[in-house]
Amino acid sequence: MDNLLTNGRYRELIRHYRLDEPIYVTRPRMPSLEAYGDCLKHIWDTKWLTNNGLYHREFEKKLSRYLGVEHLNLFVNGTIALLVALQALRINSGEVITTPFTFPASTHVLHWNRVRPVFCDIDPKTYNIDPNKIEKLITPDTKAILGVHVYGTPCDVEAIQTLANRHGLHVIYDAAHAFGVKIGDRSILEYGDLSAMSFHATKLFTSIEGGALVSRTKVQAERIYYLKNFGIAGEETVIGPGINGKMNEFQAAFGLLELDIVDQEMRARRERTLLYRERLADVPGITVMQDMPNVTHNYGYFPILVDPAKYGCSRDELHDVFRACNIITRKYFYPLCSTYPCYSILPSAHKQNLEIAERISLQVLCLPLYGDLSRDTIEVICHIVRNLT
Repeated sequence: MDNLLTNGRYRELIRHYRLDEPIYVTRPRMPSLEAYGDCLKHIWDTKWLTNNGLYHREFEKKLSRYLGVEHLNLFVNGTIALLVALQALRINSGEVITTPFTFPASTHVLHWNRVRPVFCDIDPKTYNIDPNKIEKLITPDTKAILGVHVYGTPCDVEAIQTLANRHGLHVIYDAAHAFGVKIGDRSILEYGDLSAMSFHATKLFTSIEGGALVSRTKVQAERIYYLKNFGIAGEETVIGPGINGKMNEFQAAFGLLELDIVDQEMRARRERTLLYRERLADVPGITVMQDMPNVTHNYGYFPILVDPAKYGCSRDELHDVFRACNIITRKYFYPLCSTYPCYSILPSAHKQNLEIAERISLQVLCLPLYGDLSRDTIEVICHIVRNLT
């Protein structure tokens, strides 16, 4: 890469396109400061900071209505929601089949629940866990399948559920990327036993930090509530070991205001996604994701694949040129979770078992995408991709 950055042609390209201010891979759409200030004043006046306050109750109700789900519990963050999902299903031993192509939290929650992750290769088009490769990994110790809707693209939920039903397995989805996504008229959150969401500041929809767990039944939702609240069922009653996973009033108030603007953000991201697709459609060696039929996408991310043989340079080289131009792209998701020292010794982590995931992880690059990203900046980004080789 040193040779590339010091080459006269590339130095001239970087000098021409380098931006004065950094462009990050994502930025949150902020609600009105005045409106949030009003919420803060109410919190100050009532001195109710957490523990199921007014904003928490209102946010939980309105969010459930917006997402079209009946049973939803708010959490302090998405990782705790996913951690509690396993506890709610009493999965605290054995194996869970999952994807290596995801954020570390998806795998770490298994370790924290004393569950051994079994890595399954991914589909080359969706980058999600490949249901055609799951069944051969099922053993008597398998308790569940943990799928991730990567970039908000739905997993093959029907095929996964068929497998789970055949073998008596639970299905949990990490839906951290999938806010507002639907298959037909049905929320993606209605599939599987439980779906965990993240509202981190880097997500399409944010409550600063935060998350939620969507369940199928009232009984399940009640168990989740106890688990996230120390197991407390009353002022003098603790029914079991729980954790502190509650969302506070500051997060809930922010999330409430975000609900008013998230549709606008999704529309703006869609417009920018279409512009990217148009500008990059004919670049040799660059692959962009397309919409799936019968799916309502949220356009939370814009990943591309860089085939070095066809494009003329590697993903890493393109990434470094962008950095030199003050454009912060991200290699989501590299390295694979299966390569971390804590998991690399597992038999399922061997590279020969994960050929597609290995290839995708070496080629993927997420370009900046957020609602107020200017069209001019997208043009610069696309010019760099088109003119680098």
